[in-house]
Amino acid sequence: MPKFKQVDVFTSVNFKGNPVAVFFDADNLTDKELQSIANWTNLSETTFVLEPTNPKADYRVRIFTPIDELPFAGHPTIGTSHAVIQAGLVKPNDDGIIVQESAVGLVSVKVKDGGLQFKLPFYKHEIYDLNSDLIKGIIKSLGSTTEKVKRVVLVEDGPRWLTIQFNDGEDVKELKTDSTSLIQISQKSGLDGFSCFGKFSANSHDLIDQSLTYEARNFVVFGSYVVEDPVCGSGAGADSSLLAEFEDFEGDLTIRQGRNLGRNGIIKVSVTKQQNGDNSRTIYVGGNAVTVLDGNY
Repeated sequence: MPKFKQVDVFTSVNFKGNPVAVFFDADNLTDKELQSIANWTNLSETTFVLEPTNPKADYRVRIFTPIDELPFAGHPTIGTSHAVIQAGLVKPNDDGIIVQESAVGLVSVKVKDGGLQFKLPFYKHEIYDLNSDLIKGIIKSLGSTTEKVKRVVLVEDGPRWLTIQFNDGEDVKELKTDSTSLIQISQKSGLDGFSCFGKFSANSHDLIDQSLTYEARNFVVFGSYVVEDPVCGSGAGADSSLLAEFEDFEGDLTIRQGRNLGRNGIIKVSVTKQQNGDNSRTIYVGGNAVTVLDGNY
């Protein structure tokens, strides 16, 4: 029988991160069967491991939510990489790197400091007017005010996140969504994902190490309901790309996420400038992962 693992991502403690179900040997499953399994697990994402079609890849992955397929997502990439390495299906090269093939192309995943980090495949930015009625309505639906917000940028890095940078991490922790209003706005605007983050002040008790520490929360509208993602890798990538682009950030930062849901996810991000003259950045998003369930299907 083919095997599966359920992996908790962005944590080293069971049940404190974001789970992903990883199903091996999925080459013979139809699209309908893949979607049916993802609907049944009812997790934010379920992944399926297949033989690669690109000779440079170690494996291929398809990523499904309960209702559709995603071209790329962060915590499923970390969780799937952890699962295939643990299962002995893939061995990192001498530089500690494996290569994942997904719908967005090849994604490098590096084993580092006992965890894993993926290279953000790409990112695109579109600036939104903070004083527009649309943004005011969204921020109000999130339970906050524009006075607490620094900037708003639509970031596409696989998913499309309307990324809202708050002035303080405490403001992010205090968000309380008006689901009905947020759904109505999303249906009219076509925006379906909201990545909210803010930096803690230097004297905050929430600082956990010497690197820059941020609080993040991600909200997704699925049809008639709003879901808060416990810990979100692509959201962390979107947040970090905004800092890199608009604040010229370079270096390491730590993002905490999930505490409003009883989780305690820790995401480590590294941003480096490229030496090619175009001021582009390379962004790595990473963290720990642990296998919680191990079985067959």
